[in-house]
Amino acid sequence: MDYKVLLSSFERAQDLAGWSRQRTIHACLRAAIVDGQLAAGTRLLATRALADELGVARNTVLYAYDQLATEGLIRATPRGSVVTTLALAAVARPKGAARSATIARRVHGLRTLPRHGVEAGAFAPGVPALDLFPSLRWRRLVEQAWRSMGPAQLNYADVAGVMALREEIRSYLAASRGVRCEVDQIFVTSGTQASLEICARTFADAGATAWIENPGYVGALAAFRSAQLRTIGIAVDEEGLRPSGQDWQRHRPALIYTTPSHQYPTGGVLGLARRLALLEQAARIGALIIEDDYDSEFRYDGPPLPAMQGLVEDAPVIYVGTFSKTMFPALRTGYMVVPRNLVGPLESVLARMSPHGRTADQLALAAFLRDGQFGVHLRRMRRVYRGRRDATIAALGRHLGELGQVHGASAGIHMALRFAPGGPSDIEVAAAALERGVVVRALSAHATGLREHGWNGLVFGYSQVAETEIDGLVARLAETLGSRGKRQ
Repeated sequence: MDYKVLLSSFERAQDLAGWSRQRTIHACLRAAIVDGQLAAGTRLLATRALADELGVARNTVLYAYDQLATEGLIRATPRGSVVTTLALAAVARPKGAARSATIARRVHGLRTLPRHGVEAGAFAPGVPALDLFPSLRWRRLVEQAWRSMGPAQLNYADVAGVMALREEIRSYLAASRGVRCEVDQIFVTSGTQASLEICARTFADAGATAWIENPGYVGALAAFRSAQLRTIGIAVDEEGLRPSGQDWQRHRPALIYTTPSHQYPTGGVLGLARRLALLEQAARIGALIIEDDYDSEFRYDGPPLPAMQGLVEDAPVIYVGTFSKTMFPALRTGYMVVPRNLVGPLESVLARMSPHGRTADQLALAAFLRDGQFGVHLRRMRRVYRGRRDATIAALGRHLGELGQVHGASAGIHMALRFAPGGPSDIEVAAAALERGVVVRALSAHATGLREHGWNGLVFGYSQVAETEIDGLVARLAETLGSRGKRQ
């Protein structure tokens, strides 16, 4: 394709007053992909080659490609950037959209997150066994909370959350995760995503550098980019986050986001030596680590490692947790544990930007923790999830055993099947599986930058799938791959 002709045609058809060159190139390529001029599977020119052809700086083209990758329209491969098979489904461009945009530029290009509820079947990750939650007991606690509340408690609550809940969270974290904190260091939020957005906007200035695992959680990527942070994807291996010496030298971070207990999406568990090294380096340069203790409650092969936050005195760590996986997502309750020196500043920020409420739910949750029901529920879920974990491993071995290797099965409520070199496109496999009613996520779709991460495979969330159904669902998935994925 003649990119000069493509660009000039686009410019003639659009009102580009005030547009930068990088925005124009991004919009031109985006329109060509959505309109089918650049079909799925098309390999784009290398950034340097396209920059030379158009007579612009290479960084201008890098920006355009980065935006397209964030939108899921292209993906990085060893042979270059390729238009994805999901490009047409991922974006709908109404006529005149480029001329009548009504949202801020900082949120343009944010990757679309899965629509929860639509993709809640097997094997959508991050969905607990909702049918096994003790709903009757929970309803009684909520009713008791409402009966206990007076008129004063119908007003806005403390910006840090209801004290009774914060006290129970502190006791739980100290006993189960080795977190070291006082009650005033705990802030109740509406979930992990809300916590990440608070961190991104409160603890780093626009333009500051934030690290995120690559592949990693695209919700964190969205939070950082919407706060106008410079986001750098840091390589992940089988154990988790592995920054290089060059990363520390060239991309000095203000924030470091990591999921050390069960890396999302690969499932790696960050070892003690790496945890201590990360803490030491962060403290040395004055960076804050955001420890998302994802899936820490569920570990099947040996005791869990303690949280990074409690490994050293005054660790430069903001510890983030949620009840969405241990209880149910609609509860919309999470928490942050911040270093002592940040308590006052965060209280001031939240007082201005985030009035608190939902007092009844917080009182009910405090009672659920206090009377031992939370512990009973967790123990039951560990048994259930262990059985489902084992069934998933067995089914993957039977039906997809020669396709790749299982990662991250020792903990959490998801695992990854990493394809062997030369394996099929995980994006294409995920799309084909969805047509057969099986929801799996592509590992490559969790890229957090233009850097290649080398993870090609599928993410299996098994927690909401009955043991008796797992083998048949994996067999159905194997049918989408043909005989090459099956054992002979």
